[in-house]
Amino acid sequence: MSYEPPTPPADLSTELVKSLNKSSLDRLQDIARYAEALAEHKEREVRLEEESNEVDAEERPDDLPDDVPAKATITIKEINDNRYYYWQWREGDKVTSKYKGPVNPDE
Repeated sequence: MSYEPPTPPADLSTELVKSLNKSSLDRLQDIARYAEALAEHKEREVRLEEESNEVDAEERPDDLPDDVPAKATITIKEINDNRYYYWQWREGDKVTSKYKGPVNPDE
């Protein structure tokens, strides 16, 4: 093991490097545990997103647009006494909707 301090990654901000260098051993160990847990969490999110994108074409409804994920459900929204179908899905904390068509196609 070298007696020289480690070289920080080039893309870390100077402020972050200075803050880490000033931190106590206990604080650095807490930061390291948190950073590791955060990295694992983000890896899991990426893996789950990739798995949801790998849904077989057979599982997608025939009328599902290409830009709507397979996990989307159909909801009915009433606007000015008219009812419409919308594809709806969650992206993190945000709910996204895409117009499908009127509930009664004669409208």
